[in-house]
Amino acid sequence: MMTNTPQPTLHTSRLLLRPYVHADAFELQRLAGAWKIADTTKRIPHPYPDGVAEKWIAMQTDAWAMQTSASFAIVDRTSNQYMGGIGLSIVSATVSAELGYWLGVPYWGQGYCTEAARAILAFAFDELKLHRIAANYLTRNPASGRVMEKLGMQFEGVQRDGSFKWGKFEDIAICAILQAEWTPL
Repeated sequence: MMTNTPQPTLHTSRLLLRPYVHADAFELQRLAGAWKIADTTKRIPHPYPDGVAEKWIAMQTDAWAMQTSASFAIVDRTSNQYMGGIGLSIVSATVSAELGYWLGVPYWGQGYCTEAARAILAFAFDELKLHRIAANYLTRNPASGRVMEKLGMQFEGVQRDGSFKWGKFEDIAICAILQAEWTPL
């Protein structure tokens, strides 16, 4: 894994995946605060409290320096519009990470998540030299599962009642891909 280097900006045909900056806080709170985002993710709250985005962004530089996570703002390459977030929670001891992502509702269904996630997997395997990337999704959110399938991730199973949200238990589907299985485009 890389150490003592600034977090890079990744480029795709339509997107920039760049480190978060303080100026992203307003749009992060606005987009992530939508009910449809919170409802389809395990950890994003609704309503999204004031000040939380700023505090979270402020922690990301240290998390990168400690190699515990790599969080990227998903930004439209042409307009520089903030669209969502994607990142890796890194576990150095197992040379692995958990992939997480979300995209603002106006950007759903246009292939942006798959495009961003492909770039993150290439970065994880080629630059960070990770061995395994896992991801999970609420089973009632099959769109997220389709992103994982397009990335070549293998379905590993369902964690029954693996999450508790909005006062009820939710099943969580688990997928993963190994470095040897990764085929970049």
